[in-house]
Amino acid sequence: MTFTAEPLSDLPDVWLITPKVLPDERGHFLETWQVEKFRDIGIDVAFVQDNQSSSRRGVLRGLHYQLPPHAQAKLVRVVSGEVFDVAVDIRRSSPTFGKWAGQILSDATHQMLWIPQGFAHGYVALSDQAIVVYKASAVHAANAERSLRWDDAEIGIEWPEVAGGPILSPKDIEAPVMSDADIFP
Repeated sequence: MTFTAEPLSDLPDVWLITPKVLPDERGHFLETWQVEKFRDIGIDVAFVQDNQSSSRRGVLRGLHYQLPPHAQAKLVRVVSGEVFDVAVDIRRSSPTFGKWAGQILSDATHQMLWIPQGFAHGYVALSDQAIVVYKASAVHAANAERSLRWDDAEIGIEWPEVAGGPILSPKDIEAPVMSDADIFP
């Protein structure tokens, strides 16, 4: 097996994936995606878009999602630096509706987070610079894009402290709380 996969504590649909890293005197090698191996653990998805973002320390991106029929599943990893990555279940019909799970992802561990459709996603950069890449199962559709307030008390995410508070985009500052948001049935 080239990786291990385990569900995060409060959200059994969100998985932490730890790839096997093969180091040698030149550096290291790891497999970040292989359709058959992921299918074997129940992640059967056709990715159609790869995204990359760069953030300085304290930048908080999220909580973002797209509504059906443009809903996205994501496989998230950090290629440089460190982030605290969060998924929030926004499926009203789910037994874990409104719950969140967070995980530190870094270039040191090479761990990835599998976030299925029906979850909002966000992260805060904990290092001077963090580069996050993720595969998405649907292309970006501006008309389906939505955001939730990063500090919605109803969700209660325990974000790590960042000096001076998080740095947010205007879209994320103006995002609604979950009770006022357009979310999944």
